Amino acid sequence: MTVHLKTQSDLDDAIHALVKQDPRLKPILDRTGPPALRRRQPGFEGLAAIVCGQQLSTASASAIWGRLSAAFTPFDHDAIRKARIDRLGRLGLSAAKIAALKLLAGEIAAGRLNLDVLAEEDADAAHATLVRYRGIGPWTADVYLLFCLGHGDAWPAGDVALQEAIKVGLGLTTRPSPKQMAPLAEPWRPLRGAAAHLWWAYYKVIKNREGVAAGTK
Repeated sequence: MTVHLKTQSDLDDAIHALVKQDPRLKPILDRTGPPALRRRQPGFEGLAAIVCGQQLSTASASAIWGRLSAAFTPFDHDAIRKARIDRLGRLGLSAAKIAALKLLAGEIAAGRLNLDVLAEEDADAAHATLVRYRGIGPWTADVYLLFCLGHGDAWPAGDVALQEAIKVGLGLTTRPSPKQMAPLAEPWRPLRGAAAHLWWAYYKVIKNREGVAAGTK
């Protein structure tokens, strides 16, 4: 059964179950306290926002998305499917991102891609569905599943903050690669998405600790 993280209560319950499932996480939770749920807009709009922000600074991504979302009301796949390429380019989108959004919009319109169904699928199967599309990499797929659809088992193995947090928290000698992150997360199925929230919270703790230490020198 797929677990969904749609409310803070859902996440709190999942974290409690995780700590019982893997006692190594208890000292992590003791350091972080209950992590806050992070959610984004679901559907095509949420996926488009993530695609638009790929490989950009937060400020640049926010500016482009602000122009794009304001230009189309309502913002949906049909609006982007019908939009002129030159208009999308003037809003700040690269040719590659325009192609990706056009492809996704067309697939949704044709009924070949159903984003709602992905929320109910096995996380690995849903991930595989998304990365078939040019312009959606592993990180984008997992972030969409976790934050936009609330998929409780999505696992952003390529996220550097997660990798660093797990390295420190589990006492590893080196930061794990995305490939190594998969077996490390096996004990947390089917709640890997909740584990990700916990490890992100731990990353903030250790970065703040480093900042304090640096300031005392």
